[in-house]
Amino acid sequence: MSWRELLPPWLVIVAGLTGIVLLCVSTKDVPMAPLRTKYGIVLDAGPSRTILFIYQWTTTKANKTGVIRGCSSCPVQGPGISSYSDSPQKAGKSLEPCLNWAQNEIPAEQHSQTPLYLGATASMRQLNLTHPILSASLLAALTGTLKSSPFSFQGAQILSSPEEEAFNWVAANYVLENFFKYDWQGQLVPSGKGTAGVLAVGRTSAQLTSELPEEQQEPEEAVRLRLYGHTHRVHTRHCPCHSSERLRSGLVSVLLQDQRGAKTVSNPCWPLSYSQEVQWQSVHAGPCGASGDTQDIPGPKEVFNITGSSNPTACINLVQSLLNSSSSCSLFSSGLKPLHSRLLVVSEAMDFLRGTAPSADLGQAVQRLCGMSVQELIKESQASLDTLVDYCTVSAFILHLSTRGYTLDFEHPAWTAFQKMGDRSSAWTLGYLLSLSSSIPQDSPSFLKGIEPGVWSLLLILFVVLLVGSFLRISYRVMARESSSSHRNSSVFDD
Repeated sequence: MSWRELLPPWLVIVAGLTGIVLLCVSTKDVPMAPLRTKYGIVLDAGPSRTILFIYQWTTTKANKTGVIRGCSSCPVQGPGISSYSDSPQKAGKSLEPCLNWAQNEIPAEQHSQTPLYLGATASMRQLNLTHPILSASLLAALTGTLKSSPFSFQGAQILSSPEEEAFNWVAANYVLENFFKYDWQGQLVPSGKGTAGVLAVGRTSAQLTSELPEEQQEPEEAVRLRLYGHTHRVHTRHCPCHSSERLRSGLVSVLLQDQRGAKTVSNPCWPLSYSQEVQWQSVHAGPCGASGDTQDIPGPKEVFNITGSSNPTACINLVQSLLNSSSSCSLFSSGLKPLHSRLLVVSEAMDFLRGTAPSADLGQAVQRLCGMSVQELIKESQASLDTLVDYCTVSAFILHLSTRGYTLDFEHPAWTAFQKMGDRSSAWTLGYLLSLSSSIPQDSPSFLKGIEPGVWSLLLILFVVLLVGSFLRISYRVMARESSSSHRNSSVFDD
């Protein structure tokens, strides 16, 4: 039997073997199309206003927690919802324009799948304590309006203060990529940096929110959160004595006691040419005062003239002395300490410091700020002068933390990322949605089966060989038949 006669069965054998290989090689799932964007809505019912936030994310999750990629917002016209306690129905009606806006922002086919939440904060907490019936009627009116929207309403609740601060902590660590980061291939991987504490220094209060060590007993007010495959125990410690107002009063109180008998007292933390008259009783208030000699204390209504001397070094030393001698509460002196020494400080003073004294060295930046004149302060900010003059004191307090072993996220990359949160008073909405994202259903994408490139190349070569062989065999048969026919015709003609 010639090779020409064996070729057809061999081609069949090769084709069969190729089919068997195709059935046996390993495959992987390849998405047919990019995953669609999903949406979630959170309403921040704050003390003075309500804001509707739309967050966006793809349907993939990282360890069962969402990865939010975009945000847009709609401020609700009118005051905060607690102001509608006498007419609850107006509170619900005030939300309608922003709900209509959200319907235009989110594709209609996804309205019924978009979760909708409302969280009320400080003013509603207070109203719930003093007038629980009014608070309940307000929430009922809001619930009625939100249920009538085309979105998937999930509930309206009054957040406790620990919950609000815990969600703020989540938001800050999320934008700083402390939970995860993207590698060079664009894949999500653990960041390895650990979480940072968040120190918020406000006008009337200061609070430190941090993760508790595993070995430390969990306080009753701690909040447990499950994020990206890990459980975090978050605790917030409040201390009004570290607010900007109390730091200012404490500092002036120390100066008055150090310069007894003087009616005009120099304050190294205030700029030159700035002065203010103060009563003793307004600066020497109870638990936040520094401990010291109680003799020759001025009368409660005795008035003093405090003038600025703009001495950065003296100011820093004075603030450190105040904090070391204070008998008040301390954010850092009790048993509750951050799990890690890294801190992100949130305050108007730090915003100003980063913008006007952009030194990578915190000490140099504080020296520069505390040496600024009144004219320079006013030129750099729209805030009132009475607020601006306290930025030096608050910055010196923050510098003092760095001497206590805390590493501050002062560098610009961290701050640039944190600024992405926009209105930080509503940052809890991001942390809130992230903590709830594990309960939001995840779409199952469509996939095609694919094989590895090396195996694909080998199979391609086999098919090419098979096709070429088949073509050559067919060509040979055609040519042989034509040659045979021509030979027969030639024989007939010769005859």
